[in-house]
Amino acid sequence: MFTSEKGVVEEWLSEFKTLPETSLPNYATNLKDKSSLVSSLYKVIQEPQSELLEPVCHQLFEFYRSGEEQLLRFTLQFLPELIWCYLAVSASRNVHSSGCIEALLLGVYNLEIVDKQGHSKVLSFTIPSLSKPSVYHEPSSIGSMALTESALSQHGLSKVVYSGPHPQREMLTAQNRFEVLTFLLLCYNAALTYMPSVSLQSLCQICSRICVCGYPRQHVRKYKGVSSRIPVSSGFMVQMLTGIYFALYNGEWDLAQKALDDITYRAQLELYPEPLLVANAIKASLPHGAMKSSKEGTRCIQVEITPTASRISRNAVTSMSIRGHRWKRHEQPDNNNDTTELGILVIPEISVTNVSGERTGNGEKGRTLGEIDAQHMQGVQETATDPRTESKGLPEIRRQKSVRKMMEDGINSPGRVQF
Repeated sequence: MFTSEKGVVEEWLSEFKTLPETSLPNYATNLKDKSSLVSSLYKVIQEPQSELLEPVCHQLFEFYRSGEEQLLRFTLQFLPELIWCYLAVSASRNVHSSGCIEALLLGVYNLEIVDKQGHSKVLSFTIPSLSKPSVYHEPSSIGSMALTESALSQHGLSKVVYSGPHPQREMLTAQNRFEVLTFLLLCYNAALTYMPSVSLQSLCQICSRICVCGYPRQHVRKYKGVSSRIPVSSGFMVQMLTGIYFALYNGEWDLAQKALDDITYRAQLELYPEPLLVANAIKASLPHGAMKSSKEGTRCIQVEITPTASRISRNAVTSMSIRGHRWKRHEQPDNNNDTTELGILVIPEISVTNVSGERTGNGEKGRTLGEIDAQHMQGVQETATDPRTESKGLPEIRRQKSVRKMMEDGINSPGRVQF
């Protein structure tokens, strides 16, 4: 650590001690812009034997319990690096050199599990139903499953998951270690949108290191330092994947993708189903190319939102359109472009003679009668099928019968006047 960096940290330590409470909000707002201070603090944390480590951890804890939101987030950004340093020291069996880091992690944990009144927190999460739309899906695109989920949601069968109350911890042991660290990562993930890029980079790097240390992939990654295996729990890996998923879409594509591969590699070795399920789901949703997301501005996870407009065509076939089409079949416009009313059958014109007014030949007699019979039968069947026109159809049938009789008489008697 250089002398200039050490001087920046010492100045920061002394400045906060003499700061009045009235100027605390302005101090917290300007603190996030001090990039040289942040990089110097990372170097202090990465050196367990540094003489500045203990006062730095103490001041970070003072920031966290001050109640100022900006100071709380300033401490949270170092949480991934603090977790890595604690696990690395624990794996090397040198527990005494990580006492101040362990105290800081325990202090943050004990503050987060209680509310302002000192009562234990109980976190609840309602599992979303597929029958209700979200930014990730629409029920109409799922198919018949949406109907089943909709029927279940109407009966109030939505599942709620509870976390807590969590017990107070006075020290970290092999039994409760990952219970505490998993909860701390949960708190870190809740503030992911406020974390700077350097914190997301640290998260991706420590996730890779934790998962491959002591395994053959460590030589591929060329990680030096810790060579022993670091045990992890299934829930801890799921929380790591949550942060990695956010980093993928917010400017850290390469580091996050490498960390995702390493977490999947470790989950396969440990045969953990939950991390494998989450990791494979993230991989399946990734785009083919790298995300060109800006590291500045609003941070978010990009998803494709399907259009909310109705997918049903305006020209869809319905019972009303079928009924209207059936009535239009009987309509024929006359020479004056007048249309007949719906439900009234139109009697077609029947000509016994040809265009020149001459009588039809004997060979055309059978054909003409056959066409007349076909038209007559069609009129009777179509009229009888619709109950709404049953009362109006009977006079029309009698009229067609009289027309047919007149036609037969007209053909057999050449002297009759044709109509």
